[in-house]
Amino acid sequence: MSEVSRSSQSYRHYVLGLLLLGYVINFIDRSILSILLEPIKYELELSDSELGFLGGLAFALFYATLGIPIAALADRWSRVKVLALAMVIWSLMTAICGMASNFIQLLLARIGVGVGEAGASPASHSLISDYFPIETRATALSIYALGIPIGSMIGNFVGGWGAQELGWRATFYLVGLPGVLVALLIWMTLREPPRGLSDAKTANAVPTIENVPAPSMAEVFKYLWAKRSFRHIGFAAGLHAFAGYGAGTWNAPFLIRSHEMPLAEVGGWLALISGIGAIGTFAGGFLGDRLSDRRGDRRWYLWVSGIATIVMVPFQVVAYMYDGLPTALGCLFIVSIFGGMYLGPSFAMTQALVTLRMRAVASAILLFMLNIIGMGLGPYFVGIASDILEPSYGIDALRFALLLAVIANTWAAIHYFLGARRLTSDLEETERLIAQGAARS
Repeated sequence: MSEVSRSSQSYRHYVLGLLLLGYVINFIDRSILSILLEPIKYELELSDSELGFLGGLAFALFYATLGIPIAALADRWSRVKVLALAMVIWSLMTAICGMASNFIQLLLARIGVGVGEAGASPASHSLISDYFPIETRATALSIYALGIPIGSMIGNFVGGWGAQELGWRATFYLVGLPGVLVALLIWMTLREPPRGLSDAKTANAVPTIENVPAPSMAEVFKYLWAKRSFRHIGFAAGLHAFAGYGAGTWNAPFLIRSHEMPLAEVGGWLALISGIGAIGTFAGGFLGDRLSDRRGDRRWYLWVSGIATIVMVPFQVVAYMYDGLPTALGCLFIVSIFGGMYLGPSFAMTQALVTLRMRAVASAILLFMLNIIGMGLGPYFVGIASDILEPSYGIDALRFALLLAVIANTWAAIHYFLGARRLTSDLEETERLIAQGAARS
C-alpha cells in the first residue's frame, strides 16, 4: 500500500471502506445528542429552544464556517493528515460532552465537536474524487454517505440503550473515545493520491497538477458561484437538510411526547429507521450514475434528487400528523429511504463542476450551505416553534413544529429541477478547463 496506483482496485476499495468507517464515527458522535435530548433536558433544566440550539446552530456555525479554511488547507497539504487530526479532536470533544454540568459547558463541548468534524467530509470527498472517475464517483460518494444512516442507526441504538442503562454522561464517553483509534488507522494506512488521479484520461496536465498552486478560497467561491447549476444544488441541499435535520433531531422527543414511547424503545425504532435509509443513500448515487450513463444525460443526477425529495413530503406529513403509531413509524421508514437519495448526486456534481485543486473547498462550500441552512436552522427552528406553539397545543406543539419544517422539501425539489436546466453546459465548461490542464478559474 506504499504506492498509489490507478490499477490498484483493491486499495481503492480499502480507502473507501476506511473513509466510510470514519464517517460512521463522525455521525455517531454528531447525532448521539438527539436521542439524549430528553434526559439532558430534565437534568440540566433546559428549554426546547436551548436544546434546538445545541442540536443545530451551535454545532453548525463552527462546523460550516471552519470547514472552508480547513478544506483550503486540505487542497494544499495532506488530506489524510487533516482528516486524522480532525477525527481526534471531534472524538475527544464528544467524550467531554459527558462532563457538562450546565448549558454553557455542553454548548462549548458541542462547538468543539463541530470544529473537529469540519475537517472530515471536504478532505474525504477530495480523496474519493481522486480515486474514483466521474462515471462511478456518485456511487462512491453515496457509499461514503452511508455513514449517515449507519452512524445514525448506531447512535440511536447505543444512545437509547446507554441512556437507560448507563446514563447520558457515560454514553458520550462510550461513543467518543473509539474514534481516536480509527484516526490512528487512517494516519498509518491511508496514502495521499496524486491530485487528479482519476481524471488522467481526460486531463493532460494531471501528472503535474501538484506543482500548480491551489486557488484561493475566494477564487474557488467566485468560480463555483458563477455556475447557476451549483447555486440551485446548494440551496436545494440546504433546504432538504433543513427538513431532514429539523425532523431527525426531534424525532425522539416527538415519539416520547406524542406517542408515549419509552426511551430505549425509541432508540431501537429510530436505529432501524436510520439503517433502512442506507438503501436510499446508496440508490441515489447508483441511479444517478446508471441513468446518466445509459441515457447520455447527466441531468439525471439532479432529476433523481428532485424526484426523491418531492415524493417524501406526503409521507412526512402523515408521520407527524397521524395519531396511529404503526402508521407514523411506517411513514418514517419510507421518509428515511427517500431522504438520503440527494447526497451522492449533489456532492458528485459539485466535485465535477470545479477543477482539480478546488475539490476540497468546493465540497466545503456545499457543506456550508447545507449545514448553515439545514443543521443550523432546522433543529433550532423546530425548537423555537415548539416553544411558541406550546401554550396553544400543549404536548402536540412539537408535532406541528415538525410539520412546518418539512414543508421546506417542496422548495428544495424546485431548486433541483431548476439546477438540472443548466447542469450540462456548466459541466462542459469545467471539463474544457481540465482538459487544457487549467487548475485555476
